Amino acid sequence: MSEKWDRRYLELAKFVSQWSKDPSTKTCTIIVSPDNFVVSLGYNGLPKGVEDTGYRLNERELKYKMIVHCEQNAIISAQRNLSGCTLYTYPFMPCAPCAGMVIQAGIKRCVSYVNLNPRWQADFELTKVMFQEAGVTLNLYEE
Repeated sequence: MSEKWDRRYLELAKFVSQWSKDPSTKTCTIIVSPDNFVVSLGYNGLPKGVEDTGYRLNERELKYKMIVHCEQNAIISAQRNLSGCTLYTYPFMPCAPCAGMVIQAGIKRCVSYVNLNPRWQADFELTKVMFQEAGVTLNLYEE
């Protein structure tokens, strides 16, 4: 895939991330097939049917226990084989637990932006190790 297409899908992910009701971090994943078609998308939010009150979304510890990450939503929503697909994530690469789901789904490439937020660095390093060991290519661009 060319950098031009990578950036297009990252821009789409940036747009869709705004659909999230999370007041602090809006994320999105776009999954693209090997023949360059959008297969699925997901953004972070509480599960279907679960009330997304301001208290739940603003109370960080509670939110972390309840929220479904964008990668999880996109993989679940795809309802098809994702082997060989590419995952685009905005605004940063998957966390380590989501990296495990990406690997298990058979996704072979992940594209995102460089993110230097100290809060996430240890997790991102673990994701990089997991992807490398599992043969998932990681491409990171400057935003």
